[in-house]
Amino acid sequence: MRTRIRPLSGLAERIRGLSPHALGLLITTSGVLILSPDSLLIRLIDADAWTIVFWRAVLTGAALTVAIAVSSRRQFLSTFRSIGRPGLAVAVLFGAQLTLFVTAITRTSVANTLVILATAPLFAAVIGRLALDVQFPPRVWVAAIVSLGAVVFIFIGSINSGRLTGDLAALGAALAFALGLTVMRQSRRVSMVPAWGLGALLAAAFSVFLADPLSVDRDSFLLLLFSGLVVMPIAFGLIALGPRRLSAPETGLIMLLETVIGPIWVWWWLSDTPNGGALVGGAVIVTVLMINAVLGLRAPSAVD
Repeated sequence: MRTRIRPLSGLAERIRGLSPHALGLLITTSGVLILSPDSLLIRLIDADAWTIVFWRAVLTGAALTVAIAVSSRRQFLSTFRSIGRPGLAVAVLFGAQLTLFVTAITRTSVANTLVILATAPLFAAVIGRLALDVQFPPRVWVAAIVSLGAVVFIFIGSINSGRLTGDLAALGAALAFALGLTVMRQSRRVSMVPAWGLGALLAAAFSVFLADPLSVDRDSFLLLLFSGLVVMPIAFGLIALGPRRLSAPETGLIMLLETVIGPIWVWWWLSDTPNGGALVGGAVIVTVLMINAVLGLRAPSAVD
């Protein structure tokens, strides 16, 4: 028993010894990896988009709220009040992102959705530069430009006709995500996990009027439970914490991992093979992410 505990305690010590920036990289990357099969789960659910939005949102909101209640105990209400107006903005943006993401996945290809969503760090960089006059290390801009070229390459190779509505929904989700990243970066001393929970409940309240919750069969409901109670709360909880220690462009670049891994899940389970452009572009993105992460670990103060 002792031989099992020591490696775990050693790992915990190493994690506690990480710099704030390195810890932010670890938390955000873990959240993205957990979130990566989310697109596949949506595709496997046999229900309309609004019904999927409702169940995913209400389950995620409930799970995060319970987690906050357990962890904060008597400070439950003050925990939500602490997010302030920035948190309310994040909540609205997150609710919009949840809704638009499901709409995109159900109306266009997973590759198209994730590729368009990958533009979020670029939107965040522009917003931060124009609205907040935020300066970032040159390596982040270089990584963003190279990633943009790879994303465009993937997009050109995968876009198909008849999917304009889904593509526009994905673009809207990217904008909402970028704005949320920017707000969280400016309020990084405050945990935005309550804002994620509130945003999910807002999405549920909006979609309930358009959804048909009782139409979901048993298998689809089990997938919804796994998505809403496990994947999304844990992933978004981690992603809400990570940006407090990272710049918005860096967080967005890490989110590009989902652009690569998400279609792989769909290919593995549904035999939807990515095209050559997606494979080449994905390889470029992963390489850029690795280089940027290593440089970020060596110069953590560069993001402050």
